[in-house]
Amino acid sequence: MTADATLSPHPFRLAVEARDLDAMTALLADDVLLFSPVAFRPFAGRAAVRELFGHLLEVFEDFHYVDELTGPTSHALLFEARVGGKQVQGLDHLRFGPDGLVTEFTVMVRPLTAAIAVAEAMGPRVGHLAKAGPTQGV
Repeated sequence: MTADATLSPHPFRLAVEARDLDAMTALLADDVLLFSPVAFRPFAGRAAVRELFGHLLEVFEDFHYVDELTGPTSHALLFEARVGGKQVQGLDHLRFGPDGLVTEFTVMVRPLTAAIAVAEAMGPRVGHLAKAGPTQGV
């Protein structure tokens, strides 16, 4: 992967920066899997990931992307934010299917205290998704 400041921002980045949940969701495959830094199993399916994104837009304060890395079948967006008063650094890694839609979305955050703050803020909001199916949940 290479970073290139001359490339246009990825459409997902633009959707997040616009806080446009519909545009974010439109970029996801129906069977998308989102791997969370604080969940043992992925969130599965467009509806579950859309709900998760909605809560993340509420929980993450001063969220902004600081860099992008691109490859032939994936894209990484590096971000900074605050959650529960903790500074968070993270990476959203998007993998694409042949149609260009996101099939896998992996989120990584650091430091550990930030991951704990994310878990504490998100658990009560998305815990019910754990009951939705065998591959979903916190």
